[in-house]
Amino acid sequence: MKIVNSNEAPAAIGPYSQAVIHQGLVYTSGQIALKADGTLLNGNVTEQTKQVFENLEAVLKEAGSSLSQVIKATVFIKSMDDFQKINEVYANYFQDHKPARSCVEVARLPKDVLVEIEVIAIAS
Repeated sequence: MKIVNSNEAPAAIGPYSQAVIHQGLVYTSGQIALKADGTLLNGNVTEQTKQVFENLEAVLKEAGSSLSQVIKATVFIKSMDDFQKINEVYANYFQDHKPARSCVEVARLPKDVLVEIEVIAIAS
């Protein structure tokens, strides 16, 4: 097992790693709309989702992977009313690649953000 730590993504805000590589797979922790310096992006759900994907890209790159290698995504959202807006951003980052995905509405997310996404990807 290898721990992944990217300076291009925010440090973990608790006792966990940004990602772990195990048996050829990268498991990311949930990413929220924190900038690499740890400050919160207080934007709308579209802006927050873009920041989440920037963080995921940085962590996956550090792990030797990329969004094109993602096989499963889990999306946690504060409100299902934002489902379409999140899907629009999501589609821009994945384009023709369509990994398996779950999406659930949750009562609350860390730092009261609107969206959190975690992925499992193939390590190159």
